[in-house]
Amino acid sequence: MKNKVQLITYVDRLTDGTFADLKTMIDGPLKGLFGTVHALPFFDPYDGADAGFDPKDHTNVDSRLGTWDDVRSLSKSVDLMADLIVNHVSADGEAFQDFLAHGDASDYAEMFLTYASVFPDGATEKDLTSIYRPRPGLPFNQMSLKNGSSRLIWTTFTPKQIDIDVRSEKGEAYLDSILTRFAEAGISCIRLDAAGYAIKKPGTSCFMIPETYDFLAELTQKAKARGMEVLVEIHSYYQDQIEISKKVDCVYDFALPPLIMHALFTGDAAPLCRWLDISPRNALTVLDTHDGIGVIDVGAHSDGRPGLLEPDAIHNLVETMHERSDGTSRKATGAKASNLDLYQVNSTYFDAIGRREADYLIARAVQFFAPGIPQVYYIGLLGGENDMELLAKTDVGRDINRHYYKNDEVVEALETPMVAALIKLIRFRNEHPAFNGTFSIVQPARAQLEITWKAEGQWAKLSVDFAQMEATISHTTPDGTGRFPVKP
Repeated sequence: MKNKVQLITYVDRLTDGTFADLKTMIDGPLKGLFGTVHALPFFDPYDGADAGFDPKDHTNVDSRLGTWDDVRSLSKSVDLMADLIVNHVSADGEAFQDFLAHGDASDYAEMFLTYASVFPDGATEKDLTSIYRPRPGLPFNQMSLKNGSSRLIWTTFTPKQIDIDVRSEKGEAYLDSILTRFAEAGISCIRLDAAGYAIKKPGTSCFMIPETYDFLAELTQKAKARGMEVLVEIHSYYQDQIEISKKVDCVYDFALPPLIMHALFTGDAAPLCRWLDISPRNALTVLDTHDGIGVIDVGAHSDGRPGLLEPDAIHNLVETMHERSDGTSRKATGAKASNLDLYQVNSTYFDAIGRREADYLIARAVQFFAPGIPQVYYIGLLGGENDMELLAKTDVGRDINRHYYKNDEVVEALETPMVAALIKLIRFRNEHPAFNGTFSIVQPARAQLEITWKAEGQWAKLSVDFAQMEATISHTTPDGTGRFPVKP
């Protein structure tokens, strides 16, 4: 991946709605800002039960968004990342519908995981309670076949997302076909969505077990053979994340958003500094994503090992987000609004910090100076606010942070002082040569941090005081040195 800021966006929510529109935006108002664009699921259909993460046909572009030729055209303007949804397929897809119609006689029968296929000799209570799942309850749904029989189908996420046996001949062929299609379309990087859940083994957590690493390594080699890099999306305990990062190409730094927010809220930069000292260097850094603001990544392990933040600090963090958002995030979080991810707070990052522009830009500056490659969500790029109208319309918690922009809204947002300052930070991060060098961090005082990058005589330093809520960037220039404050 290019060591430049990335954009992650839905094709139909940043523009008037197609790949051609997105290309016009990238080649026009956003020209030169991003090294890579991650286009969130654009497959058929892109607007299913889980906003595209449950496609009926993963090898087809939804015709409402364009064609594979349009995807290839965008890839000529900017490096392009796409999601390979590893763990599951849509319940409405042809393969699973064939299984429901024909049962074990279906050509696709081996492709789908059931209670019986994973536990042919039955399961103990310990076997079942050991299974890790990001939602309450067990990962099974009872479904009726056309012949009147019933099966317990493995569904890690929702009943509309049917887990597949990635080790079966049909499952492997299915994933291979997607990789081939992606490569043909000029996609240079893939994100393995829900990859940590791909392997099920009796007596284990069925999450990031040794067999999962073997599978990921094999899938990664197949992608690389087709000229694509691989990003693995996993929420996990921070020490586990460090170990995972050693075995894959690239991971997300999901601990960074809550740690920066903790520093903004409390003036205590120590947990953030401790994390940046040990965080994976092969990471994509984020503040906001198409999902919520996670807290599981800074929490304690289930075995009792302490997290990056104490439980009371996490509780206060969440409550402060709700308070600063004037309670709007609370309406989309926890058991509210058909929310599925109980360990995340649903809100834009800007609203979660109380729409404080200086604080927001400081948060972005820390993200851009953190080890890794920064990725900016389209809502965050434009300083988006919680979309309560969309939330009320869909009753889906995550939609509070998934606004549909029209082109004129984008242009208007780009002209605001805060977004203009953010774009200045993006260009600085993309262009200064120091970011191709080495990273160091020091903490002069509890509320302060200094992050420095150095490369071949060039350097850039970010100095932040969370007590005074002030930040400054100093750096080398062709003529000597420069300095500018981080503010609107």
